[in-house]
Amino acid sequence: MPEKMTKIEIITRVDKLDELKEALIGIGVRGMHVFEVLGCGNQKGFKQKYRGVDMTVDLLPKVKLETIVCEVPVQLVIDTAVKVLRTGEIGDGKIFTYNVESALRIRTGETGVKAL
Repeated sequence: MPEKMTKIEIITRVDKLDELKEALIGIGVRGMHVFEVLGCGNQKGFKQKYRGVDMTVDLLPKVKLETIVCEVPVQLVIDTAVKVLRTGEIGDGKIFTYNVESALRIRTGETGVKAL
């Protein structure tokens, strides 16, 4: 029976990325992808002047970290991320989890957990 694989997406503040990466590596997360993203939500953005014109900046810079885990417990990853990221202010971010049906390492043809 194949082991369960779970994809975890964490979207948060740019300045928390290094601390988050270190904490996840510290609990045994082996691989991750990081993306610079723009987002809007409860923060609503802010107003600024650009070349004398009032502008509303409502898409704020964030980072999205993605990882797939099978050996590290999903709840441990979530708890670790929350411990690092929670400030109690709007903009701390969101965490999403997804079941992963399959994985394939292109170079070797390995599938499932072995492909991770």
